[in-house]
Amino acid sequence: MPFLLPSKVTQENVVQLESDGLLNELTLRTVDCSALRDFDSMVLTVLIAWQKKLLLKGESIAIVNAPEKLKVLAGLYGVSQLLGLI
Repeated sequence: MPFLLPSKVTQENVVQLESDGLLNELTLRTVDCSALRDFDSMVLTVLIAWQKKLLLKGESIAIVNAPEKLKVLAGLYGVSQLLGLI
């Protein structure tokens, strides 16, 4: 079962979102972005934190249904490869 990102990820909810993901670490192997509509670069901080946590265990996240804006932001920040958004 994937971890479903909410429709909005901004500074107001990013800390809670990161905590929720870490509490549900087993679901982080697949992160579904299909609901993601309203977001800024803060979503990248969450995805990077989750990816680093999993990489320490020899695992990684798979981001599915990523909106184009997320791919563009990842490219601008140079984290596309780290997040598998190439």
